[in-house]
Amino acid sequence: MNDAREVVVLRYGHRPGRDDRMTTHVGLTARALGADRVILPDNAGQSAETVRDITDRFGGPFAVELRDDQKAIVRDFEGVVVHLTMYGERVQDVEAAVRKAVGLDEPEVVGEASPPRDLLVVVGGEKVPWALYERADFNVGVTNQPHSEVAGLAVFLDRLFEGAELDREWADADRRVVPEATGKTVVDADGTSGTASGAEGNGSAEADEGN
Repeated sequence: MNDAREVVVLRYGHRPGRDDRMTTHVGLTARALGADRVILPDNAGQSAETVRDITDRFGGPFAVELRDDQKAIVRDFEGVVVHLTMYGERVQDVEAAVRKAVGLDEPEVVGEASPPRDLLVVVGGEKVPWALYERADFNVGVTNQPHSEVAGLAVFLDRLFEGAELDREWADADRRVVPEATGKTVVDADGTSGTASGAEGNGSAEADEGN
């Protein structure tokens, strides 16, 4: 989605069997709400395959990586690091500073917008080392209340892009959802055929697609 900078989401930590659905939804949310790439722990292979399958069917571009060096990724990232945590500064207080840091701010009346920089958004699992809090350029909280890390990621990305991600154009899709007040219709990407009221979007297909 982003021509001048890359927005990367890192899922920090994964417990197979316990976090499978949550980690999958971190990847799906990153894709749907404007990130360019998600990095998952190397033990989250099933989640990676699900996100890749959705990208193949519903379009991209969006990349999925499996890595085992999460600490090094954070430490060596050449850009801005945002760590989403319940204990961070309120998103509404720091969103403008984050946008400015990565060059998504509007130019001043006199002057220019900030230069683009890559952004790493870290979404923690069960345990996050204190070093991550220290390394992050911004520790950001959404409501400072306990809730899903997927919800936090969604709110942060929407604030980051100020809603522009909702109008994204998807490339190389096999199918697309037709927006409707009622019903569930999925058609081929060229709109020539489709499934109405349900077969696509019920049962396991709907679960895999994060709805």
